[in-house]
Amino acid sequence: MTSILSERQIDKIRDAGKIVSACHYSLRDFLEIGMTTMHVNDYVHRFIESHGAKAEQIGYMGYPYATCTSLNDEICHAFPDNEIIADGDILKVDFVVNLDGWLADSAWCYAIGNISDEAEKLMRITRECLYLGIEQAVDGNRIGDVSHAIQQHAESNGMSVVREYTGHGIGRTMHDGLIVPHFGREGRGPRIREGMVFTIEPMINIGAPGLTVDSDGWTARTADGSLSAQYEHTIAITANGPEIITAQP
Repeated sequence: MTSILSERQIDKIRDAGKIVSACHYSLRDFLEIGMTTMHVNDYVHRFIESHGAKAEQIGYMGYPYATCTSLNDEICHAFPDNEIIADGDILKVDFVVNLDGWLADSAWCYAIGNISDEAEKLMRITRECLYLGIEQAVDGNRIGDVSHAIQQHAESNGMSVVREYTGHGIGRTMHDGLIVPHFGREGRGPRIREGMVFTIEPMINIGAPGLTVDSDGWTARTADGSLSAQYEHTIAITANGPEIITAQP
């Protein structure tokens, strides 16, 4: 079970979340056709450090970069490299900020240039899945209520939910006990309580849910080569409902 945090502790995560949010917001104008995913990684790394924080992913279980930069059929955890971002791509950028020992985490999916109608629909449905899941994250509900809302919306729109990767508790560590699947049954799983902080981060595929992992041991991609999208927020459970710590303007 994830930790129950005090308001003072959650304030520390809010401060980290402000950096995450500001960086994602700035990427809207920064990203362009022809740059490499390593260029994106270096930009995010500089942004985090310029705000007095650390890129928490560097060194986590041997991961060498500040970000995961996953293109098109790459579901998550893709290494930034010299691959050129092309017109019509969709790019997932995921990173964790450590500010004074407290962490916040968010992934966002960006349309590069003119994307296809199916890519646009995938991105929209995945965003909707995220926010429908967040709506269920209230004191007294169960994690399965979050999971079911996401699965039902994705599958009712002819898409599939990746099973292997989940949301997680977060605070002083990147993964703080709680596991948040993006599929499941209502009324099941741990009880959601005020003071919890965790991520919800659905990964939704246009095709089948199966995946493969590249030889680098990290990059996950759809087994059938179909497009995949991901959106993630860190949320805090309050007496007034879920608070999106990493909300963007």
